[in-house]
Amino acid sequence: MTEEAPTAGGDREKTTGRKPVRAHLRDAVASLFGRRRVREGTRTATEELFFDLVFVFAFVQLVALIRSDYTPQGVLRGMLVLALLWWSWGAFAWLSNNLQASFGVMRFGLFVVTGITFVMALSTLVAFTDRPGGLYGPLVFPICYFLVRSLHLALYAYAVSARHLARHILVPAVPMVASTALLVCAALVPHRLLTDQRQVAIAVTLLWLLAVLVDYVGSFTLPVWEIGIFSARHWCERYGLILIVAVGENIISIGTSSSNVSLSWQLLFAVMLAMTVTGALLWTYFDVVALIGEQVLERADPKTRFALARDAYSYLHLPMVAGILLPALGIRELVKNVGRLEGHHPDERLTAIGLFGLYGGIALFLLANVAYQLRMAHTIRTIIWTRVAAVLVLAALVPVARRISAIDALGLLAAVSFILIVVEVIVADGQRRRLRESGLAARMQV
Repeated sequence: MTEEAPTAGGDREKTTGRKPVRAHLRDAVASLFGRRRVREGTRTATEELFFDLVFVFAFVQLVALIRSDYTPQGVLRGMLVLALLWWSWGAFAWLSNNLQASFGVMRFGLFVVTGITFVMALSTLVAFTDRPGGLYGPLVFPICYFLVRSLHLALYAYAVSARHLARHILVPAVPMVASTALLVCAALVPHRLLTDQRQVAIAVTLLWLLAVLVDYVGSFTLPVWEIGIFSARHWCERYGLILIVAVGENIISIGTSSSNVSLSWQLLFAVMLAMTVTGALLWTYFDVVALIGEQVLERADPKTRFALARDAYSYLHLPMVAGILLPALGIRELVKNVGRLEGHHPDERLTAIGLFGLYGGIALFLLANVAYQLRMAHTIRTIIWTRVAAVLVLAALVPVARRISAIDALGLLAAVSFILIVVEVIVADGQRRRLRESGLAARMQV
């Protein structure tokens, strides 16, 4: 292509092989403000992985929050924070399944949201109780939460057509604004109306609980199935990655809790048991279940696909993440105790919170896994029943685990986790192998 341009002397010279300046500007504007839709087979973008990295830190902060108030109330508060962090992450999982995160306004918007989410994670430790000096901590979290959710709605407004704005943007904004208002009330009102600190703590926790219920129940009832899932593979990959992030927090807990203690054979044995339990969590999800979910979503019609994505992923993956994070409480407690040279008794037992984290967390993960399979499909019933049986065994072992040493309690849990995997491989081998082969073959064709 050639273009003639006037010279200073009035002559015109020819330039070859160069784009006109106007074309460059048009391409730059398209790059900055263009939209690129997600299609079946789209992979997770680097920008989404960067966003997920913030949740590694957020989950670490979450466990630290519970450790700072090692009581049932502290555990409840930690789960409430997790619910809001999860809802923030999930909102952008829906959005990035509509518009590609590595292009145009979406790319810039996700970077901004990542920064705000990091501040929100940073404020987790002061979300309920302020520390002297600096900003008022309990207000920082709700402000960041509101900004993250508002930016999500703004980017959705950019993604959808004008005729869908009221249905997809204004209606979902109602539960979000209501839940944020409740969080702000929790930060300001109880401290001014009540003098008893115990009553203040209860009021704050109840307002947070109400905020979570408003947001979750309100969002569940919204008739917005047209939002859609445009790539089943991308959707399932995003949720698989966030589960790996949660497992990463468990590994970090194992490593950091053993970094300042004396190494011993007993400590190394405890670490290997903890890694066995952690690895079993990954196996139970990714061996077959994740592949089944992707296949079911791919075959579903748009309305069914939306309902499955909402129920089985946005909602039922939350208790799975909680079930992965809770064992970190017992693991940190156990590793620190085992690593102490002074004041440590070999028969030292787990506290009630530590035992709940280990056994209750794994049971919660398995039950949520079963509920996920029942919601998606009844394809592999043998695995459903083995996991229900494992939960019953864990419940029966809790009284035993309370009376034995912490490391023995972890050993029992590791044994149950390992036996569960072996039994599933044996009793469902043929069906399991066929599902894995069909799932992997489907992925290869994309």
